[in-house]
Amino acid sequence: MLSVLKKVSNIRNIALFSHSGAGKTSLAEAFLFNSKEISRLGKVEEGNTVSDYSVQEIEHKISLNLSVLHCYHNNTKINILDTPGYADFIGETISGLTAAEAGILIIDALSGIEVGTERCYNFLKKQQIPFIVFVNKLDKENTDFFQVVETLQKSFGKSCFSFQYPIGKGASFKQAVNVLCSDIEKLADEAQPKVEQWKRDVIEIIAESDDTLLEKYLEEGELSVEEIKKGLQKGFAERKIIPIFCGSVLKNISLDFLLEAIVDFCPPPLSLHKGINPQTNQEEERKSDAPFSGLIYKTISDPYVGQLSLFKVFSGEINSNTGFYNSSKREKERIGQLYFLQGKGQKPVEKIGAGDLGAVAKLKNSHSGDSICAEKNPIVFSGIEFPHPLLSLALKPKSSKDEAKISDVLTKLTHENPTFQISRDQQTKESIISGMGNFCLEITIARLKKEFKLELEVGEPKIAYKETIVGNSEVQGKYKRQSGGHGQYGDVWLKLEPLERSKGFEFVNKIVGGKIPRQYIPAIEKGVKQAMSEGAIAGYPLIDLKVTVYDGSFHAVDSSDLAFQIAAAMALRKGALEAKPVLLEPIVEAEIDASANCMGDINSGLSSKRGKIIGVEQTRIKAFVPLSEMSHYTADLKSISGGRGSFSMKFSHYAVVPQKVREKIIAVSV
Repeated sequence: MLSVLKKVSNIRNIALFSHSGAGKTSLAEAFLFNSKEISRLGKVEEGNTVSDYSVQEIEHKISLNLSVLHCYHNNTKINILDTPGYADFIGETISGLTAAEAGILIIDALSGIEVGTERCYNFLKKQQIPFIVFVNKLDKENTDFFQVVETLQKSFGKSCFSFQYPIGKGASFKQAVNVLCSDIEKLADEAQPKVEQWKRDVIEIIAESDDTLLEKYLEEGELSVEEIKKGLQKGFAERKIIPIFCGSVLKNISLDFLLEAIVDFCPPPLSLHKGINPQTNQEEERKSDAPFSGLIYKTISDPYVGQLSLFKVFSGEINSNTGFYNSSKREKERIGQLYFLQGKGQKPVEKIGAGDLGAVAKLKNSHSGDSICAEKNPIVFSGIEFPHPLLSLALKPKSSKDEAKISDVLTKLTHENPTFQISRDQQTKESIISGMGNFCLEITIARLKKEFKLELEVGEPKIAYKETIVGNSEVQGKYKRQSGGHGQYGDVWLKLEPLERSKGFEFVNKIVGGKIPRQYIPAIEKGVKQAMSEGAIAGYPLIDLKVTVYDGSFHAVDSSDLAFQIAAAMALRKGALEAKPVLLEPIVEAEIDASANCMGDINSGLSSKRGKIIGVEQTRIKAFVPLSEMSHYTADLKSISGGRGSFSMKFSHYAVVPQKVREKIIAVSV
């Protein structure tokens, strides 16, 4: 229909948000059907929608990934970003927000405002994205649209108001009329007064969003159709108006009016973007008609297709089979065919212009959050901020042939989902994967097994405990062996002292008078480090330790590097046990956000986890908590807050393990 749009004003980038199951994917499917992009409506239950196409999405019957679709209405291209409603996949939602100028927040008329609704609203508010509320499923029994509107106004403010009036209820729901434009006389007698009142209320809200309109409205008592339209566009873009629409996605009732609303008053892509010129390090403005620039907002990894990079063009245009400059990494990229996406479908296009969303395959070094531009006109835009993962699992391939493959696959998945991270614990020698929750990691593991054919063992990560000393000791380590010919002889005296926490290790040589030849000192240090890596009480590495070698003896024939290495290790192990050894555990700084009425239970829960509260606000608690106690906190907080709470954590420091806990750890470790 329209392969390339010349004007930014003819594009709308709309992201769909909701609590899981409210109807985002079905709404996207209906948009495609009503605009003739598809010939039949798919259903989530049947696993045949354009948007939910992955094996896991079809199996679980929910959206797990950001999906990009498009349709055309009134000579306008509407790019639809269908985001997951499940909290574990919040990274996909953030990617969708990055590419959108407006959102549609879908509400289940039966359930009203749910946990996911609040989470999406907070994201939209934080990112200052204007949005429409669409109340879905009015064809279901026991729905009360007017009650939902009242609840929405209490939660989102009085600027949230319905622009439609439903006719009928439950199974008798047949249509929803536009309160601004409907022929009120044709409505049932009992509906007319309500619709007339809603019309007055809507016009007042529109007038109040603009001083000029308000002045005219107060003077004349009315606004023209054109003034109402312009006021609505301006008020919506400035987030002073939150329109409510209603209908039934399942029965395709009132969705054409929603498409009209997207075209009529949702803002087109920004005509101006700000970034940093990497050559001058100064802020620079980039208008839509300037040379090419854009941002990669999402990366998809497919075992068959390879990497697919989704990008938004901020200025200029880009052509197939050319190239661009990755200004974030300062590298050139060659590109092949450009595409418009329709779920997993790829429509080849010759070029993509400002404001539009496109995709390109097999980029070498470009990933989510990277700025792309013309090499001669470089600019770096703000990247995408993703939350840190909250839950970790240890992975181990069952066969050696998978060891090399798994690292490459996991790296690709981190590019696809930046809230998914991989690491290697040097102490425990485990490969660790981290994500936003149990479900996220379950899906990732399922993909590794089914899509990438990897056989894996999965378990809880080991806690990287450490040991240290809190006292001093002076000990001798003497190693003497005689077995015919040259023997082995090494004799050292070590002084052990504790260092301040996180100071690491200090080795001091105070040998004088040649009691130990200088060539053996490195071997002594090596023996000390070896013994430190093995620990003294539970097999965990010793840290924050000062070791001084101050005396000893040698044999002119039998002494060797090996002998002094063994002697030093013997002395270190003995000295550590005499210097009041303690076990250390990693402590994280946790920040928990929830409603005020949950604060008491959260506080009590943290105390039961040996947490130390360091800050309390009305809806936020900060605390130091042992990492070992936080492994299942996602589920704990969900239970306490009804799913409305969130938390983040980061490593802070190591602290001494209490005696009772220490005994349990040692019993398991030894």
